[in-house]
Amino acid sequence: QVQLVESGGGLVQAGGSLRLSCAASGRTFSSYPMGWFRQAPGKERETVAVINWRGDSTYYADSVKGRFTISRDNAENTAFLQMNSLKPEDTAVYYCATKRAPYGRSWVRDARSYEYWGQGTQVTVSS
Repeated sequence: QVQLVESGGGLVQAGGSLRLSCAASGRTFSSYPMGWFRQAPGKERETVAVINWRGDSTYYADSVKGRFTISRDNAENTAFLQMNSLKPEDTAVYYCATKRAPYGRSWVRDARSYEYWGQGTQVTVSS
């Protein structure tokens, strides 16, 4: 069983920064794409950013492009989401997820494609 645990959420003012971490179990972590997702109250879960196993292919939602950076440290089995210039509309529960499959644009942007999920971490941005 693959287990993912998010951390790093909190309450920040608009314009501030947070760095989220996703700790994964297993030595095969480095072989899987990793994604960050978020869900605000009353809204559907949306894809924020995705990174492939090597870290040289990424996807970002238009709403976060230029502000958020996804990265990973395979030696530590950890993925990160650096969030800068935060806005109130970024407020949501943030989740990391993975799937045992090669990176492919046909599925990585769809949250419904992912198999393993963390418990989520709350990010709240005040105005």
